[in-house]
Amino acid sequence: MSEEVKDAGRYVPIAIAWGYFGNGVLALIIIVGFLFALPSVPDALNDSTGFPFIYVLRQFLSTSGVNGLTAIILVPVIFSNILFNASTARQTYAFARDRGLPFADSISRVDPHRRIPVRAIALSCMISGLLSLINIGSQVAFNAIISLNVAALMYTYAVSISCVIYRKIACPETLPPRRWSLGTFGLTINILGLLYVLFALFWSFWPPSPSPSARGFNWSVVIFVGVFIVSLLMYAFQGRRHYVGPVVTVQRSD
Repeated sequence: MSEEVKDAGRYVPIAIAWGYFGNGVLALIIIVGFLFALPSVPDALNDSTGFPFIYVLRQFLSTSGVNGLTAIILVPVIFSNILFNASTARQTYAFARDRGLPFADSISRVDPHRRIPVRAIALSCMISGLLSLINIGSQVAFNAIISLNVAALMYTYAVSISCVIYRKIACPETLPPRRWSLGTFGLTINILGLLYVLFALFWSFWPPSPSPSARGFNWSVVIFVGVFIVSLLMYAFQGRRHYVGPVVTVQRSD
């Protein structure tokens, strides 16, 4: 989506920083208030609704109040899911445009009338829907798939931050000019960020308790290794011959 932002090198990092700190402060306020209002942790965890915050609301509000506040919470969740799908579709389109996916020509096609990647959007929606259906047949299988989320994110963060650190130390002259910079603190923050994501990546593969059952086991390590192997095979047989990204400069065509 940064390709559609004017002067993205300056304003995208600013938006990320403000979004992070703004949401962090608001989340801290909500968590502190929630903890002060929580009468019993075991009762909240074992509530029949499956959502501890609904248990807390029920202790102090009427049914109408609980329904109203729950709706206020659910509406942003619904809209955020739309944003997540839009982001995923744009990433799918960009990766296909750079010929990093099978059937890249078809997936990266932009509708000439709507001026959006309709096929990439449809593919993202279809995959999300199919993954959601797994929960109907087996919650264990569904949790195993979604548990990959944290590990995959931490791995991609580690790779990207490592590349930046390497460039800053080994060959800083190869880095493009920066429109937004952390100055002398940049490298230190990069190193601290890398240590954090490596720590999170390591613990994301562990089960929540010793001697877990098949239902309580953390299957993300198995799925992560499987996806990693498939990705290596795709790169070996297709990507290294066809992948031409990432695109550095994009010019709009009217």
